[in-house]
Amino acid sequence: MPEYNYMKAPSDDHDYDVGEVVEVFCDHEKGGQRVRGWMKGIVVQVDSKMVAVQFRTSVYLTDGWMVPDHILWYPQTSAHIRLPIKRSAKSIDKVEF
Repeated sequence: MPEYNYMKAPSDDHDYDVGEVVEVFCDHEKGGQRVRGWMKGIVVQVDSKMVAVQFRTSVYLTDGWMVPDHILWYPQTSAHIRLPIKRSAKSIDKVEF
């Protein structure tokens, strides 16, 4: 009987979980202006390679188009997605609105 080699099944171990709050570096609206920076969103889908993050405000693709469903996709290993940075009470006091 011939011997078959199969690919290994993708693991279920992901860096992010559905429902988790993350920060994403993207183009978005802040104070009526379009800015590029870190913004919080919620993970809505995860697979072996990609993470989908949904936002409450408008987000834009890098070529300028607004994303109508407010969802951006990022690779699991992207430098543009991270868990929220924990800030101390002192650093929160320094932030001006």
